[in-house]
Amino acid sequence: MLEKLKQEVYDANMRLPELDLVTFTWGNVSGIDRDKGLFVIKPSGVEYGSLKPEDMVVVNLDGEVVEGNMNPSSDTPTHTVLYNEFKDIGGIVHTHSPWAVSFASANMDVPAASTTHADTFYGDVPVSDPLTKQEIEEDYEGNTGKVIVKTFNERNIDHDAVPAVLVSQHGPFAWGATPDKAVYNAKVLEVAAEISYHALQLTRDNIRVPQYLLDKHYYRKHGKNAYYGQDNAKSKEHAQHVEE
Repeated sequence: MLEKLKQEVYDANMRLPELDLVTFTWGNVSGIDRDKGLFVIKPSGVEYGSLKPEDMVVVNLDGEVVEGNMNPSSDTPTHTVLYNEFKDIGGIVHTHSPWAVSFASANMDVPAASTTHADTFYGDVPVSDPLTKQEIEEDYEGNTGKVIVKTFNERNIDHDAVPAVLVSQHGPFAWGATPDKAVYNAKVLEVAAEISYHALQLTRDNIRVPQYLLDKHYYRKHGKNAYYGQDNAKSKEHAQHVEE
């Protein structure tokens, strides 16, 4: 079942230690088949070096295991909420990468302080409200998903334009069109958080980039006029060529 997606999710999970985003087993990636209404996720607590593609667990959008010999990630209920609420995303990653966790621990947004940030995130990466004692005791992982969705709804943030969040006092979740893209966004978040942390040590001035610079860097990679790289909407038109 979903063998191609299992391989994609396995490959994305294996990138986490390669990119220095996880310590021990502190992270997971999932990917979804929207047509079938099923997603594939890393099993809980298994060392990355021991993982195999066939170990990936298939789960439905009610959070029930459909196929797999191991327990799915303990964060499966969070992934389930996000897939149900953010209906266009194709992959989710959760890590405990230390620079992003530093901002989550301080209950602070990661400010859009650099063009490195602006290339991927159209504005600050938000931190959620802390979960209450009741929310933790009733349904910790499910309510983690709900507080993420609440954060984006209440703050009127487009989850596609800012494909990541910090769960207060916990850590980052990121998402994207594919599992691999979600991992990419998680790594960018970690780099952006480190940059912002150091900038905040150097000055108490407002470190956010101006709106026009945020616009320039975000929209040169995203949207109908994007020209960065080789395959964006206007990539072929952007370069100036010598006339023969």
